[in-house]
Amino acid sequence: MRLILPLFLSALCLAGCSGEEQQPQRAAPLVTVKPIGTATFTDRVEAVGTALANEQVVLSAPVTERIDTVNFADGGFVSRGQVIATMAVAQEKAELAAAQAQARQAGQQLERIQALKTRGFATAASLDQQLALANAAKAAADQSRAAISDRVIRAPFGGWVSLRTISPGAIVPAGTAIATVSDISRIKLDFAIPETQLSMIREGMPIDAVSAAWPDRPFKGTIATIDPVIDPATRAVRVRAILPNGDKALKPGMLLTVSVQASQRESLAVPELAVVGDGEDRYVFALDGRTAKRVKVDTGMRQNGMVEIVGGLKAGQPIVTEGVVKLSDGATVRLASDKPQSGASKAKG
Repeated sequence: MRLILPLFLSALCLAGCSGEEQQPQRAAPLVTVKPIGTATFTDRVEAVGTALANEQVVLSAPVTERIDTVNFADGGFVSRGQVIATMAVAQEKAELAAAQAQARQAGQQLERIQALKTRGFATAASLDQQLALANAAKAAADQSRAAISDRVIRAPFGGWVSLRTISPGAIVPAGTAIATVSDISRIKLDFAIPETQLSMIREGMPIDAVSAAWPDRPFKGTIATIDPVIDPATRAVRVRAILPNGDKALKPGMLLTVSVQASQRESLAVPELAVVGDGEDRYVFALDGRTAKRVKVDTGMRQNGMVEIVGGLKAGQPIVTEGVVKLSDGATVRLASDKPQSGASKAKG
C-alpha cells in the first residue's frame, strides 16, 4: 500500500499536466480579402408627381336650357369640332327670323333713301339715321345667330370624353358640366423638388416614372419646363415632364414616383458588409500581411450594395470584405486562400 499510493498520485499529476498541454489554441478568424475597386454611382433626384392630361376641358351649359340631343358615348373619342350636345333653340331661331326680316326692311329703306339723296330729295341726316337702323337690325340678327351657336356644344380638340351624366330632355342650369374632354395622347407629369436640388436638373433631362397601377413598367419621359418661381412656403420648385402615352396606360390624376438621373461618376467602392460603424464614424479593416488594421474612412452614397469611399483608402489596397464582425484592431487573420494544416501537424498540436 505504501508503494501504490505514491504511484497513484504521480499518475494523476501527469494526467493533469498532459490535459493542460493538449488544450488547442484559438484559431485566427477566417476572412475574405479583396483589393478595393471602383464602381459607378449615380446621383438621382427622387420625387412624387401627379399625372395631368395634355389638354383637358370641362364643357358646361352656357345658359339655363333644355338638352335637346347628346352625341357622345361613355369614354368615347371625339374629334375636334364634333358636336357633343345641343340645347333647345326654337326661341332663338324665331328671334333670328324676326331680326333678319327687320334687317332686310332696313336695308331696302336705306337703298331708297340713298337714291333720293343722289337726286337731291333726301337730306344727309335722314340717310345717316336709316344707316344706323340698318346696322342695328344686322347686329340683332348676328346676336341671334350667336345665341344659337352657343347652344351647340362642340369639342375644342380631339380627345376622350368622360362618363355621361345627363340625358336628352333634362333642363340644366347655366354652368352645369355636360362632358369632360381629355387629350391623353401624352401626359404632363408635375412634381416638386427642393430648391437645394435645383442645380442637379435641367430641361431635356430624361426621367423614369413608376405608377402603382403598373409597378413593373417604368414610363420614360423628359423634363419640359422648370417653373421660374420657387414656392416661398415649401422652398420647392415645380417641374413639368412630358411622357408619351400612346396606349393610354396613364390616366390623369395618377400618382407616380419620379426618378431623375442627374449625374454619374466613378469612385472607390467597398461592399456594405465591409464597413463598420462606431457612432458617426465609419471604418474598414485593411490588411497588412496577416494583420487587420482598422482604418477610418469617409463614405458617400450607398448604391447597389456598395458604399462610396471618398477618403481614407487608396485604389488596390486589400481590405476585409467578409468576416469583419470577428475582428478587432491589430487582429491576426487567416485567409480563405490559405492552405489548411496537414493531419500530422494537427495531431502533433
